[in-house]
Amino acid sequence: MKNEVTILVVDDEEMMRDLLTKILSREGYKIITAYDGVNALEVLGKEKVDIVISDMKMPNMNGFELLKNIKADYEGTSIIIMTAYGDTYTVKDALLLGADEYITKPFKSYEISLVVERAYWRLLSTENGNSQTAQ
Repeated sequence: MKNEVTILVVDDEEMMRDLLTKILSREGYKIITAYDGVNALEVLGKEKVDIVISDMKMPNMNGFELLKNIKADYEGTSIIIMTAYGDTYTVKDALLLGADEYITKPFKSYEISLVVERAYWRLLSTENGNSQTAQ
């Protein structure tokens, strides 16, 4: 079922996009990348995305702005925020704005895998809950 889940990785650093693509593709997820928030919204307008993993600090549109746009226009999309700061206020603000998960850079590959796994299971339980209510 993971191969049916599309993850959009948003980061202005190409190395980080490549690293996350490598880690998450190995686990069977379909990965799309964007280099900033504006590009991410373009991708979201064209593709069905289940999970967005976004850096907080990016040019053109930061992670907070992207988070607000996704919450407003793409209901049901899970959002994982990455921050290099480890700042509790940044994390708290992101969670208050609707982020589902967060991870602090630098991280180990198993850490991002666990965070994505939690988002994946939350996504599945939401979908199952919706399909049971529809019956």
